[in-house]
Amino acid sequence: PQSRLRYTPHPAYATFCRPKENWWQYTQGRRYASTPQKFYLTPPQVNSILKANEYSFKVPEFDGKNVSSVLGFDSNQLPANAPIEDRRSAATCLQTRGMLLGVFDGHAGCACSQAVSERLFYYIAVSLLPHETLLEIENAVESGRALLPILQWHKHPNDYFSKEASKLYFNSLRTYWQELIDLNTGESADIDVKEALINAFKRLDNDISLEAQVGDPNSFLNYLVLRVAFSGATACVAHVDGVDLHVANTGDSRAMLGVQEEDGSWSAVTLSNDHNAQNERELERLKLEHPKNEAKSVVKQDRLLGLLMPFRAFGDVKFKWSIDLQKRV
Repeated sequence: PQSRLRYTPHPAYATFCRPKENWWQYTQGRRYASTPQKFYLTPPQVNSILKANEYSFKVPEFDGKNVSSVLGFDSNQLPANAPIEDRRSAATCLQTRGMLLGVFDGHAGCACSQAVSERLFYYIAVSLLPHETLLEIENAVESGRALLPILQWHKHPNDYFSKEASKLYFNSLRTYWQELIDLNTGESADIDVKEALINAFKRLDNDISLEAQVGDPNSFLNYLVLRVAFSGATACVAHVDGVDLHVANTGDSRAMLGVQEEDGSWSAVTLSNDHNAQNERELERLKLEHPKNEAKSVVKQDRLLGLLMPFRAFGDVKFKWSIDLQKRV
């Protein structure tokens, strides 16, 4: 909206007698009137904004190793902040089965949501790999051979990866798969997708925190890891493999399943639980994890410590680190 401003002297000025030498004391008062002028976007302009980040992808029936149960997907983003704080990701698992789709809702900036959108699927994919494949990947790194591709990304042209942090991210991921190799006895066992998702979420959040504590001699990377750790992001991820659908969620992003009824109508089924003040189990968990004398203050105005609406998120280390650690970092 545009406005015109019109200045009108206060009527008391015309009759009020004031000493000539003190005239400046009375020039501070002003009265403004505005004339609103309406401004509308044209339909093409509206469509241009709505479609700027729109993305549709038709999944090939056969990805080279598995038959895909996903026909395709559509995604879109509409920025509420500049720059937008939210991210989305989609990728096909190449060394195992299934497809990963996720949305990441950032807060206090986009650094954490960007990092999670780049890294989480790799942690999930590694968690799903059998022991022999992990060994093959590690041996390839040791000998300098090309690595097996584990993900095929499906990204909008505006989506990007951080080239500056790629080596740091790779080293953290490698440490994770080395630990998985050491923990695994080599015996063949079925992969538990639920456990793999939980482990990947926890490990990435731990690495985000650890990278910020250790820091980096490169000033840009040091600044980046701190930004990632002190901002935050919720995450909601779906792993689709044949008739199996697993959903992992942290925070208040929500997964919904559209179901077509026998009469042709559609209904929406919630697949995830919000981690916020509307979730009684989350409220109880927070109270149990804090001293009894904080029971009335740990959640204020439906926010964690009166500040954060989601009770779980990646990053947000100021809610996870001790005061001493925050001062030291």
